[in-house]
Amino acid sequence: MLSTFKSSWMHFLFLFALLIVLSVGIPAHNVTRERLSFLAFDQYYKAYPRPATDMVKIIDIDDVSLSHLGQWPWPRDVVADLITRLTDMGAAVIAFDGVLAEPDRTSPRLYADDMAQFGYEGIQASQLPDHDEILAKAIQKSGIFVTAFTHGSNERRPRIAQGDQLIRAPKQVKESLLENAKRFSKTALFLEDLENAAAGNGSFMATPEIDGILRKTAIIFSDKQKLYPSLNLEAYRVMQDPKSFIGISTLKPEDGFPNATYKVVVGKKIIPVDDRAEFWVYFRHFDREKDYISAYKVLAPDAEAKLKDKIKGRVLFVGSSAEGLKDLRATPLNPFLPGVEIHANVVEQIMQDRYIFRPSFTVEWENMFILVVGSLMILLAPLVNVAWIGVLCAGSLATIIYGSLATFEKEGLLLDPFYPGISVFIIFVASVFLTYLRTERERRAVRQAFGLYISPDFMKELTSDPDKLRLGGEIRDLSVIFTDIRGFTTISEGLAPEELIQLMNDFLTPMSDLVMQNRGTIDKYMGDAMMAFWNAPLDDPDHARNACRAALGMQQALEPINQRVQARAAELGKVPILLNAGIGINSGPCAVGNMGSKQRFAYSALGDAVNLASRLEGQTKAYDVNILIGESTTKQASDFAFIEVDLIQVKGKTQPVHMFALIGDDAMALQTAFQEWRQEHDAMLKAYRTRDFEGAFKMIKSCELKSGGRLETLYALYSDRCIEMMKNPPPADWNGVYEAKSK
Repeated sequence: MLSTFKSSWMHFLFLFALLIVLSVGIPAHNVTRERLSFLAFDQYYKAYPRPATDMVKIIDIDDVSLSHLGQWPWPRDVVADLITRLTDMGAAVIAFDGVLAEPDRTSPRLYADDMAQFGYEGIQASQLPDHDEILAKAIQKSGIFVTAFTHGSNERRPRIAQGDQLIRAPKQVKESLLENAKRFSKTALFLEDLENAAAGNGSFMATPEIDGILRKTAIIFSDKQKLYPSLNLEAYRVMQDPKSFIGISTLKPEDGFPNATYKVVVGKKIIPVDDRAEFWVYFRHFDREKDYISAYKVLAPDAEAKLKDKIKGRVLFVGSSAEGLKDLRATPLNPFLPGVEIHANVVEQIMQDRYIFRPSFTVEWENMFILVVGSLMILLAPLVNVAWIGVLCAGSLATIIYGSLATFEKEGLLLDPFYPGISVFIIFVASVFLTYLRTERERRAVRQAFGLYISPDFMKELTSDPDKLRLGGEIRDLSVIFTDIRGFTTISEGLAPEELIQLMNDFLTPMSDLVMQNRGTIDKYMGDAMMAFWNAPLDDPDHARNACRAALGMQQALEPINQRVQARAAELGKVPILLNAGIGINSGPCAVGNMGSKQRFAYSALGDAVNLASRLEGQTKAYDVNILIGESTTKQASDFAFIEVDLIQVKGKTQPVHMFALIGDDAMALQTAFQEWRQEHDAMLKAYRTRDFEGAFKMIKSCELKSGGRLETLYALYSDRCIEMMKNPPPADWNGVYEAKSK
């Protein structure tokens, strides 16, 4: 087939087909194209950041404030004092970037029932101050305080400051935004009394782009029933007039913003947004000395004399840059920006009317550039020296880079020079090195075939450095995984050889895909079992997390396989025997490299950490747990959801090891239900290992309830152990270690 490329007309056909694909075949929302565009746009921000004003300040709950006033959250009467002082000093608006969702536990009123023991008998709760009530009164008296809400678990809907009439839009526009605007269902929000006392309430939700960097922001949100403003939009509205409303309508040419879909109107201010009520944030650097004010300074006795000039008439955002409190966001100017600066940037941008746009015609311009320059290079390639084609390519790249920068600076338009430039360069390379590409196709076929057995990353390293294909190795910290089908002998007895082979292929193919998708290397297949490892041959700082993520994916991958097994058994009138895999994971130092003989060797790993991973896989049967992981893995993947199973001395080891059941990923670990379960489970284990067998036995039932039906066999095992230990107490030197009888 490659011989067809020897003729000139096939050269032209191939190159023009490539040109069409690059210019119009790859849409603007393609992931790769978007990422290239973002690289260019980020450079624009750095080259021409938005100029600063002195109208927006951040009241910073910083580390210094925490050292003066104590850890967060502060008593609400302190927050009330902060709001009152800022209001008295003439702030235009005060927006709180966060939520106060729980009652203040330091309120004296909450301790009325305990006051008798201190000699205050007869004091009623109503006689003691309530900090939340104090704060609500301060917020209401201020008249310029804006509360916030975000995604959460609360069923209560956020309060709209002016009721349903706060946001007014024609029916068609409203219906479109209800469907297309950034959506939420449940929320985390202020206490209802505090929210009701505020002059405004807005969302501080922010969604980054596909590369994790925040460049656009929504100023209208939807729960499919109502429209809600963002925190920054509410701050601007309250600054203008707390009794004003927000209007949304379709942009008209005379509005002066031809590159947007809708206009959000507050007073006389027009804010252009797209069909999702978003716009590009035009960032600028916030100066720690000029734009930030430590919260403790506001509460100092001499605050008014020192700070009034900085606060009067300013838009204030109360947020935090303290370690452990700040909500970090990645932006084009700063990969670790406190989230409160996002809102400050947005409000200041609105005040300045400094907007940037990427309308659809910019993509058309980019595609036209690719078509024109690419066609010229293809047509001129047979007629002129390759050096002149190179000059044309380089000159075109310089032109689009300079033109894009100039267009951004003068017009605020985002033109991408990266994707068009790379596309033109691809055409240049293809026209010059077509012969090389033909031979490379043969090499690629070899790489793809060899890549079925090792990770793609290792394949890339081997092709770039053939010297690695030799005997030898090194000591590296690896994460090792063993998988095995439970009851495989029983399953295999009921299948014909070809059916058994098909079943194994159906099982091992998705398991192998998951290993390589998560940057792992497959070591070997052992019948129905598989061994793989991470962090070799290439560095993978997240090797433990990637191994855990692959293991969780393997459990999910079994579901479609078992569905096919059930369907096949139903056709044959048999009882299906479903596949269930045991998985063991451990991390630690291993010897890894090319091992074997000079005639034949394989890239593999050896060591105590490998052996322990195998032993952990074997113990999944005894404890009826799908995934068991070692203690060293839990330390490196500490944000995943795992439950300690036992302190066990496995076969072949003299020292006991802690083993854990991997239950879910980092998202599950944050769930309240899981955290409560793990806390109860850890308390049960502590009681068991400190010989409080009766206490441990009582807690097992609670653990079972909180587990939601998980680990039934484990809890039954501990119940039996506790009963046995209560009848026959262990010797005085018993340390809670269980000695495994099998591998």
